[in-house]
Amino acid sequence: MSGTGAIIIPAHDEEHVLGRLLAALPADGATEVVVVANGCTDRTADVARGYAGVRVVDTPVPSKVQALALGDSLTSRFPRFYVDGDVVVTTEDLRALAAALDEPGVHAAGPTRELVMEGVSRTVRAYYAVWQRLPGVRAELYGRGVIAVDEEGHSRLAGWREAMSDDLVAAMSFAPHEVRVVPTARVLIQPPRRYGDLLRRRVRAMTGNHRLARDSSAPVVRGSGAGLGTLLALARAEPRLAPGVAVFLGTAAIARLRARWAISRGSTVWLRDESSRTPSPPPTLPRATSPAVHVPPEY
Repeated sequence: MSGTGAIIIPAHDEEHVLGRLLAALPADGATEVVVVANGCTDRTADVARGYAGVRVVDTPVPSKVQALALGDSLTSRFPRFYVDGDVVVTTEDLRALAAALDEPGVHAAGPTRELVMEGVSRTVRAYYAVWQRLPGVRAELYGRGVIAVDEEGHSRLAGWREAMSDDLVAAMSFAPHEVRVVPTARVLIQPPRRYGDLLRRRVRAMTGNHRLARDSSAPVVRGSGAGLGTLLALARAEPRLAPGVAVFLGTAAIARLRARWAISRGSTVWLRDESSRTPSPPPTLPRATSPAVHVPPEY
């Protein structure tokens, strides 16, 4: 970065993983980096304070959306980068996102995902081999852990509505032509390592999506394209994906049933995956030289 912009990082109990993100970000004080430790019961705030140039705000309210709003209130710089505390993105990647926002009519940008598959179970690998290929997953900004917006884009998000599917709300606040997924920027994401943790994530996502669909004031959700026809076409085009398609369909069915159970009981429990938040940092992956969207290696 070149002394402009602000990075807002909401962090809830991320002491084991936050350092790897902060180590990759600017440390000269020219770019604002704000960590909002929200409702933490661990040393997240202390970890953040150990990095030069990082402003740390500690709030007892365990809400990502409220943490985003709080961080937002402390800066006036643009572009604005909202970064989850459990991913890794570098200064170079943020520069690429900022450049995309200079395109006429583009108000939001996100990086290409790089999933760190070391230690991940075969079943979870199979699921993500399919998920990564879905049209909506490739084109939309959700599930990336990073979103960059210009001042116009920020005005779409500034209300910071409380929602379980917060990144979906943010992504759907923009029309497709206003969004760029930048192939020269990447974010390292640690997926769940065990199938049970993946299932917890999917139940949370389906519960949040259902509530969003019933909210008349929420933005219209564009689907991921995970229809049966699309999945069967993937399996025909790449027969090795057939087991992954079966895992994907089974996971969707189980998650849907559990989400209905949670909705019927009015549950608001945040089903968090802890397996991806381990003390060991992910490996440094070589930077891709091709603009092609990354997909996981063969399982």
